[in-house]
Amino acid sequence: MSADSSTPSKRILSIDILRGLVMIIMALDHTRDFFHIGAMIADPLNPDTTTGILFFTRWITHFCAPTFVFLSGLSAYLSAQSKTPAQASSFLLKRGLWLIVIEIALITLGLTFNPFYNFIILQVIWAIGFSMIFLALFSRISYKMVLITGLVLVFGHNLFNVFPATADANGGLFLKVFFTASGTVIPLSNNHLIGDFYAILPWTGIMFVGYGIGAWYKKDYNIDRRKRNLLIVGSLTLFTFIALRLINLYGDPVPRKDYHDLFKNLLAFFNVNKYPPSLQYATMTLGPAMLILAFTEKINNWFTRITSVYGAVPFFYYVLHFYLLHTLLVIVFFATGHTNKEIVQIPFWFRPATFGFNLPIVYLIWFCAVASLYLPCKWFKKYKETHKQWWLSYV
Repeated sequence: MSADSSTPSKRILSIDILRGLVMIIMALDHTRDFFHIGAMIADPLNPDTTTGILFFTRWITHFCAPTFVFLSGLSAYLSAQSKTPAQASSFLLKRGLWLIVIEIALITLGLTFNPFYNFIILQVIWAIGFSMIFLALFSRISYKMVLITGLVLVFGHNLFNVFPATADANGGLFLKVFFTASGTVIPLSNNHLIGDFYAILPWTGIMFVGYGIGAWYKKDYNIDRRKRNLLIVGSLTLFTFIALRLINLYGDPVPRKDYHDLFKNLLAFFNVNKYPPSLQYATMTLGPAMLILAFTEKINNWFTRITSVYGAVPFFYYVLHFYLLHTLLVIVFFATGHTNKEIVQIPFWFRPATFGFNLPIVYLIWFCAVASLYLPCKWFKKYKETHKQWWLSYV
């Protein structure tokens, strides 16, 4: 496949490279959740208590979710080019509903290993699913409507931080689910809870913006012009982040804290809010994402060939890596002398709060886990290229 191929029927290498890169990095965060000694009891982004390497280990994974959602929107635009508007909208609607079901049934189980689903976890796949449903509706109106709505959501949703929370319970829950959720726990019964960690509409805005950028990847769009656009918009997005962070008045629910310490001030500068994704968080992460898309437009080497394999089958990799990591956790749990009495934990079974290792071991486990998934992902990529079953478009 050529690096500059842009037809909907062919994969675009730069997109697969970026998506693969964020999938690899994403696994580091989940490995840290399962295996790092302090993951359950300390905030790795708190400048008062963290270390430089621990902060970086968590911070670098900030780029994964927004880039993944952004590229989902971009891919939705490209997929729509080979369909009628009605077909594209119908596919997005069905895929969105399917992703919500998968988040609850399959990914929650992989995360928790709790067969009773006492704690249902709603994260990025839930947000992508709902965002696709909204995209199915808005894309039928017009491309311009999708882009404008996306920009309004990304730039404007932090206005909810300015106003006091509503006293109405139902209205408050609506705002949390759609705009402000940062770790909202919703009780279903005495022993069943929902953890909503991804407020829907801020992520919808990021997907809509990705859909808008998709127009630069149409078959007849000039490659050099696309690269120039990505460089300009990516640079302006990064500049917006720096300006907002320095002004420190809007774009993040928690104002930047000043320390009498240069290193802590540096950490505080980059410690922006992911839950929900603030404007500052979005600009910090999406600016580099667009720059990487520009710089990898015509790159094809051993590293990009490896990362593009993961990027070509992101959902397959995403589901599989949770089950692999949690299976490893179970093995290590018993190998380190823990007993059946310690299995039941919230949110992750087999994961006591004081369990774990230092960062070098976490990095080793992460590397081995990602490497072990390469051949399965390569096989599934080949399978998708040589088979045409309807269900493959949903995986």
